[in-house]
Amino acid sequence: MESAIPAPIDAGTAFPVSPECLVPEAFGSLKALVASYLRPEDVSRIELAYFFAAHAHDGQLRASGDPYISHPVAVAQILAGWNLDAQALCAALLHDVVEDTHISKAEIAERFGRTTAELVDGVSKLDKIEFRSQEEAQAENFRKMLLAMASDLRVILIKLADRLHNMRTLDCVRPEKQRRIARETQEIHAPIANRLGLNSLYRELQELSFQHRYPMRFRVLSKAIRAARGNRREVVGKISHAIIERLPQWHIEAEVQGREKHLYSIYRKMSEKHLTFSQVLDIYGFRVIVPDVPTCYRALGALHGLYKPVPGKFKDYIAIPKANGYQSLHTTLIGPFGTPVEVQIRTPEMNHVAESGVASHWLYKEDEKTLTELQHKTHNWLQSLLELQSTSGDSSEFLEHVKIDLFPGEVYVFTPKGKIFALPRGATVVDFAYAVHTDVGNRCVAGRINNELQPLRTELRNGDQVEIITAAHASPNPAWLSYVRTGKARAQIRHFLKNAQQEEASTLGERLLNQALRLHGLTLGQVSSIAWDRYLREFTLHTRKELMADIGLGRRLPAIVARRIAELQDVESGRSGVVKPKPAGAILIRGTEGVTVQLARCCRPIPGDPIVGIIRKGQGLEVHLHDCAQARKLRSERDRWIDVEWEPHTERMFEVNLRVVTQNVRGVLAKVAHAIAEQDCNIQNVSTEEGEGANYTVINLTLQVSHRLHLARVIRGVRHIPEVVRISRLKGDKPS
Repeated sequence: MESAIPAPIDAGTAFPVSPECLVPEAFGSLKALVASYLRPEDVSRIELAYFFAAHAHDGQLRASGDPYISHPVAVAQILAGWNLDAQALCAALLHDVVEDTHISKAEIAERFGRTTAELVDGVSKLDKIEFRSQEEAQAENFRKMLLAMASDLRVILIKLADRLHNMRTLDCVRPEKQRRIARETQEIHAPIANRLGLNSLYRELQELSFQHRYPMRFRVLSKAIRAARGNRREVVGKISHAIIERLPQWHIEAEVQGREKHLYSIYRKMSEKHLTFSQVLDIYGFRVIVPDVPTCYRALGALHGLYKPVPGKFKDYIAIPKANGYQSLHTTLIGPFGTPVEVQIRTPEMNHVAESGVASHWLYKEDEKTLTELQHKTHNWLQSLLELQSTSGDSSEFLEHVKIDLFPGEVYVFTPKGKIFALPRGATVVDFAYAVHTDVGNRCVAGRINNELQPLRTELRNGDQVEIITAAHASPNPAWLSYVRTGKARAQIRHFLKNAQQEEASTLGERLLNQALRLHGLTLGQVSSIAWDRYLREFTLHTRKELMADIGLGRRLPAIVARRIAELQDVESGRSGVVKPKPAGAILIRGTEGVTVQLARCCRPIPGDPIVGIIRKGQGLEVHLHDCAQARKLRSERDRWIDVEWEPHTERMFEVNLRVVTQNVRGVLAKVAHAIAEQDCNIQNVSTEEGEGANYTVINLTLQVSHRLHLARVIRGVRHIPEVVRISRLKGDKPS
């Protein structure tokens, strides 16, 4: 453990700050709170961090106009409410200094210790790296944060406290930014809080997100609930009184808490079940806290004797806790006047964990058994994040997989030996197989559900007993991705398929490149290592295998790669043992090459047209007419231009557009169509429009021709029709 770093006698003198940039009242409140559970030297360290952060943020203001230091102090105050240690509180006070000031991670490590610096780094964003989009940057930030969380849980607690305070003060930013941040909080931060069992934090983040994402809906629903309180107060009071009277009759000591359901949970119920507000009757619930587990079940019996339970609405989370460690008995009763009443029954320890989740580790250390189990579950989930990261292709894919796991349902299934697995609602046999082990998932072929053979896509239900049948040579099927529900299964299937595809693509790419190199008098084995290294460096590739896979997957054209390698080989051909390549000719185009060679739609070249090839990044080779306007825009980038020619014999047909202006007389379209058919040409599409004046009609045609001479014969045949005034070929949107 790092030794405490004592503050100087006067931290304010050590780090001078303008008085208007300090928040003495807020920090005094924080200091009093931490002094109630930390040692004096730890309080001194936190005071030093406060003045150091205030000095770094000196002159900076929040959008509200408050001194910037007010935000880190508020974040630290939230964490102190969970009794977090001095390192975490220092990190909370310093969490924005690396991102927003000149202070470095190394300087924080020197003054406050390596652990505090690592916590600050885990919370900091990656603003100094350029990303292609806001979404990619956000995904990479979450990836870094979640992986830092896997090594130290305090990172995510600081981040969640940071987000909570930002949400509490969100009124000060622009409405569009409010909506973006609220959506992000609703999709990521609130579910993470729920996954870690931080129930009160989860609820508040949900409420604030709803308020700022849908402000009008929030106001309307708030008003409706305020109006309903008066109408339902009598019913709620009657139920509460009945419960308080009934439990002592069963010799049960209990604390009964009436609570109003949160606004967002009412809105979600209305939205999911298409109900009006007046149809949502159970907006009130009750929490019954009893001394121990046996009493929970006795209290349940007492309440079921008081009011009739709703069938199918009883859930026992004590016997089978939720994945985040939550334990409680849930039941819904039919109260007076047919009002449904939701009741939760739990012990004080369960209540601590329900409200504070993993933060209970710091708050309630006496409840060792419950917390050890909770920590174990949390540790398993954090380890699964590391596994997801290793199998995900990029940050966006990683975030997608994590999001899937952040919205779990409540399906509990068993192995034949009685081990319980919690899976999201809609999970299939494949999800269960991957939950057991990655190898089991990769080799599964079927499953036995309750001793009956079932296909892999079968959805699992609560209480199912599942046994996986595997085969030694089986492997994942791409179709599985359409029905798996867990992030782990999706990530592992993609990882396996990607590796298999890379291997196949690499082998194919090697063959294609070798074939292309023969035109230059070379083989793969004759290319010098220097030429290889220069090519890989020039195109920022790591290995030859990566290049071969790109060729096999159609991301790079083998003829173009071969040409550049031959050029680099030619530079080295003066060295002994280096084979000199043959001069390169133009690349021959058939027009049937597929996705790596595309005929530009802006000018629609056909065999016989003078053409030029342009390399489009990530798209392969695009063939244009030599005088195409789009191609001319790229004349400055000559390194992307490639000499291309048509192959002498092409077998496919090519689309070309014609514009025919005719006199507006009956039967002229039939004459034009007949003339085109006479030249063995197919009409793909035809449309007409009014010409200049009422005496003329314009006929727009899309034809299929085999080459330029074929097109010339078609044009000549149409031109011989007496009613045809003018005929022209359309290159893109304009006639030539």
